[in-house]
Amino acid sequence: MRDFTQLTSKALPLDRANVDTDAIIPMQYLTSIKRSGFGPFLFDDWRYLDAGDLSIDPAKRRLNPDFVLNQSQPQGAQILLAKENFACGSSREHAVWALDNYGFRCVIAPSFADIFFNNCCKNGVLPVVLPSTVVDALFKLVAADAAAEIAVDLAKQTVTASGIQASFELDAFRKEGLLHGLDEIGLRS
Repeated sequence: MRDFTQLTSKALPLDRANVDTDAIIPMQYLTSIKRSGFGPFLFDDWRYLDAGDLSIDPAKRRLNPDFVLNQSQPQGAQILLAKENFACGSSREHAVWALDNYGFRCVIAPSFADIFFNNCCKNGVLPVVLPSTVVDALFKLVAADAAAEIAVDLAKQTVTASGIQASFELDAFRKEGLLHGLDEIGLRS
């Protein structure tokens, strides 16, 4: 697992509440446990105009130009901004793998499904819970300037961006694991 200390990046705004793990990575892609290769299938049903499966090369599929992941402005973003109850639904570690494989290192939302939150911490992706008012302010910032950057500092447990500063909570055990790139087994060794 990669460590997470600080990150300054553009953010991709996914302005939807109650995003289910089935939407993050659909069931037909759950045949592998290699932890890699899932990035092209992230948000598959929203990202592509045609149905997909493992036998179809994602590069040959038609992109949905209206979906935020396919728009030019947020390309290279390592932070995903989401709404409340992100990654609800079934327990699916593949959802975190897909986000990580795509390039996201941090997800900021007002709330997460508990299992997804735990899976993020076990896989080097930092889940940050902030009040809805702060998340809404970050969405407004990114809407006004797609190149705006957000800074996340795990050691200080802060999120800062143009005129916005907020603190977030994370228990010491998970924080230590993320800072040093250690999963639960590595931390207990």
